[in-house]
Amino acid sequence: SKGADTEKIILNKLKFVPCQECAKMSDDGGCLVDDDMQEVYKKIKEADAIVLASPVFFGSLSAQSKMMIDRFQCAWRARYILKKDNGYKKIPGAFISVEGSDRMDFFENSRAIAKNFFAVINASYKYELFCSSIEAKADILARPDYLKKAFDLGVKLST
Repeated sequence: SKGADTEKIILNKLKFVPCQECAKMSDDGGCLVDDDMQEVYKKIKEADAIVLASPVFFGSLSAQSKMMIDRFQCAWRARYILKKDNGYKKIPGAFISVEGSDRMDFFENSRAIAKNFFAVINASYKYELFCSSIEAKADILARPDYLKKAFDLGVKLST
């Protein structure tokens, strides 16, 4: 929003495998598996901010989001085991999530995973937006309050 250059990464369009916890990584803390995640690592390292967006399924992130996050095990290993700079600069982050019921407690596990992910990539968990009672994609269009909150979050993140 507000003129920021943004790029949306749609995980379903990427070809990548889950983390195998092989403990093999490049000297810069990167994963050695050669798939579409290499571009994701690069884009996040170059980003000035990050927004993670995922629906909640059974109290957790989508499988695609969790699989992507798990692939940052190499960055976690570099930072916390090898005590090396994993190449991610300090950036602000936001987490946006939708869920079909009106139970706000269903967001708790996803929030914890997002916070852990942001810590590994050196992003500060600055903002969150949880949208309950959103079952289908089109449901969000009937909620101008959520759309305004998302827009405002983008403005804050880009300033």
